[in-house]
Amino acid sequence: MSTLFTDIASLVRTGEAFGHLEVIEDAAMLVEDSKIAWFGKTSAAPAADEVVSLAGKTVIPGFVDSHSHLMFGGERSEEFAHRMAGQPYASGGIRTTVKATRAASDQELRKNAERLVQEFYSSGITHFEIKSGYGLDVETEARSLKISREFTEDVTFLGAHVVPEGIERQEYIQLVVGEMLAACTPHAKWVDVFCDRGAFSVEEAREILSAGIAAGLKPRMHASQLENLGAIGLAVELDCASVDHCTHLSPEDITLLSGSNTVVTLVPGAEFSTRSPYPDARRLVAAGVTVALATDCNPGSSFTTSMPFCIAVAVREMGLTPDQALWAATRGGARALRNDRGTLEFGASADFAVLDAPNHIHLAYRPGVQLVEKTFVAGKQVFERNK
Repeated sequence: MSTLFTDIASLVRTGEAFGHLEVIEDAAMLVEDSKIAWFGKTSAAPAADEVVSLAGKTVIPGFVDSHSHLMFGGERSEEFAHRMAGQPYASGGIRTTVKATRAASDQELRKNAERLVQEFYSSGITHFEIKSGYGLDVETEARSLKISREFTEDVTFLGAHVVPEGIERQEYIQLVVGEMLAACTPHAKWVDVFCDRGAFSVEEAREILSAGIAAGLKPRMHASQLENLGAIGLAVELDCASVDHCTHLSPEDITLLSGSNTVVTLVPGAEFSTRSPYPDARRLVAAGVTVALATDCNPGSSFTTSMPFCIAVAVREMGLTPDQALWAATRGGARALRNDRGTLEFGASADFAVLDAPNHIHLAYRPGVQLVEKTFVAGKQVFERNK
């Protein structure tokens, strides 16, 4: 079965170089057997079993969200209200969600994740990562990861989120690198650690990530959100696929990152929701660092599933151009997960979103507006906006 999408006002393709886009106007795209089989001008379009006119809409690659925490119970709206009234953000709020997650049944966790995944689709996200980290005991971490695998192949073990209540620090670290890691490895692809004030030190992060690597997991890291502990050097040394947040970076950190394969994943929703300083993305780009954008969807510090919102904030507050922000939210996210998604290429999975707009700039130009009209994953429509 082949489907030809025609009358596309602009079809946006992401290039290899950071921020580079190729825009084809008055375009068409052929999808066959879940793959992209052809694209070009509408006037040169091949025949197909089905023809669908997009009537002047824009087609972009599906967003790739490389940092999310969808597996949780409860919510923390009161904590958000307190922050907006002047209470500073602290990592310890995670423990509130831990209690709710431990108490939630598998079905409750699954239903909440299903709801959030559908929200992802409505914002044009076609591929995403899910972390654990709200169980912080062997049973809940393992079942969280097992359920996450129902939604994505990119599942991350984040037992080292914070030290939970009722256990000594060193005892917990040994649990993470021992029994918990053994129970979680069969369900995970990645290992992560929150290396920051109130969470884990650089040396503790080294021990935890090294144990995960030895167990066959690939490393990534939360770092420098609240304070610069010197974690960037460790991330580069261990070839972490991504180091995320990065609000507080030194010039030396940026130099290290610019010469590495480690992507910096920025999460503007977190700064927005915690009233924290925004990282200077322009400084990273100028140094040649690869940047990704992610939602960081979680109930405490960034409860958003909207990648267009993150793009708008990144353009307005972080110094990215609209082209750079779109690249960072598509191919940048794919680089952070070390896969080949986030682009429209011959033979690639037909993961794309249709925008009710004449071009992709409207993602930042019209913040807060539901521009995503349809979303497709492997050629299958997973979302359509009600008209």
